[in-house]
Amino acid sequence: MEKREFRILYGHLACFIAYAIFGLNVIVCKDLTGSGTFSPLTLFSIRSLGAGILFWAISLFLPKEKVDIKDLPKIAAASFLGFFLTQITFLVAIPQVTPMTCSIISSLTPVYTMFIAAIAIKEPLSVKKIIGVATSLFGIIYLILNSVGRSSDIVENSVFGIVMIFLNGLSFALYLGIFRPLIGKYTVVTFMKWIFLFSIIMSVPFSAKEIVTAQWASIPSTILWELLFLVIMATFVSYFLIPIGQKALRPTLVSMYSYIQPIIAIVASIILGMDTLTWNKVAATLLVFAGVGIVNGSRKKETK
Repeated sequence: MEKREFRILYGHLACFIAYAIFGLNVIVCKDLTGSGTFSPLTLFSIRSLGAGILFWAISLFLPKEKVDIKDLPKIAAASFLGFFLTQITFLVAIPQVTPMTCSIISSLTPVYTMFIAAIAIKEPLSVKKIIGVATSLFGIIYLILNSVGRSSDIVENSVFGIVMIFLNGLSFALYLGIFRPLIGKYTVVTFMKWIFLFSIIMSVPFSAKEIVTAQWASIPSTILWELLFLVIMATFVSYFLIPIGQKALRPTLVSMYSYIQPIIAIVASIILGMDTLTWNKVAATLLVFAGVGIVNGSRKKETK
């Protein structure tokens, strides 16, 4: 296998693992926000502090890499779009919309990304790519619609929650579509340690009091384990892997891995006995991966 092919394969694997973790994180965040233990901003600050400390600690054992002063405002903007705004809107919205509404609106992110990348970094907008995105979009909406169960726990959709989910997808699409050249300029650890430093600056001054005064000893162990998963897996590991995918794959292809999230959630539900496997779900999942394959095939004719 050639070096370039290995890098692409590695990029696919990194994106798959990252978005699979995000899929599990939807369940974790739903429980954390529902518990009322911490506000959405404080949850974000805890993620930023934990992952930021880990990235800066690891950087001490790696060769020093200097960041151009002129790139710092760009990294700050990337932090705002790709982490701060994306995560805050998600944490605020998730208690206010149904899982189906959240999933369907979030499934539009690759569509946003495709057009933003075409404008921002001149990513070719080929017919094959549009067909691939449309195929996966159809597959994921079909999957969601065929996975709706009857529940007595009815959640109403608020207009504010719907707007926040739209903003969530759009902000992450802007991050993927605009900042690929900047991400490719630095190593993953260097880039992410600065991303999280800026996210700490944006959030901690407004949530420090809640973090300090929290009765940590009385917090249920389940919540603490969920916080640990949120910081280590859903933040540190996932945000370490996504830039690896961004370096190897086009933004549209990276964003299409967001379709892994509802698939993972459904698989987890089946394993836990909360859902059943049907041919409709198998067919929808195959459509999702077929769309990814079509978009991946289209890039072979594109120059990077």
